Amino acid sequence: MFTGIVEELGEVLAVTNLGTAARLKVHGPAVVADAVPGASIAVNGVCLTAVTVDKTAGTFTADVMAETLHRSTFTAARPGDPVNLERAATLSTRLGGHLVQGHVDGVGRIRSRTTDEHWQVLAIGIPPSMAPYLVEKGSVTVDGVSLTVVATYRDWFTVSLIPTTLQATTLGRKRPGDPVNLEADVVAKHIHRLLSPALHSSGPALVG
Repeated sequence: MFTGIVEELGEVLAVTNLGTAARLKVHGPAVVADAVPGASIAVNGVCLTAVTVDKTAGTFTADVMAETLHRSTFTAARPGDPVNLERAATLSTRLGGHLVQGHVDGVGRIRSRTTDEHWQVLAIGIPPSMAPYLVEKGSVTVDGVSLTVVATYRDWFTVSLIPTTLQATTLGRKRPGDPVNLEADVVAKHIHRLLSPALHSSGPALVG
């Protein structure tokens, strides 16, 4: 479990093709400082398990399975790519963002950027399957960053970014057309799942 508060802007050092999987080598001195093999680290919002950890070099490796490749932007990962990194939360962690699982729901694309003196607004296109989970002022995770939804539309939504987020995460470098990993609020997903039978039922809903 994570909070969506990025701790460090890391870098992909190598990508090894394993056929139906891939292995990433990532530089992130802060997140490996207390990591051990088996530790969970969110990389651009994807929960990955550290296979090896080199604290001297400040690097770790992680395997990415086929399902993760299919659901995320890692299919296009290249050496030199910046990545948002966050260590798994503990019971004493401050919940500065929201509850983030690191289970990406799909890939969105930046539609536009609107710049102001003190903030920027990103418009992000979404897969149709994510539309039911996004609401105005609700939470969403974009490349591992916990953000508040400003407005929702049929197939896109907007978020506002403060200067700190622009400087400390990959979102400050994204351009229209760039892909981003998206994770909807887990609470919204569970509520939608629980209510789906009633919403699709032709008979009266039963209460009590």
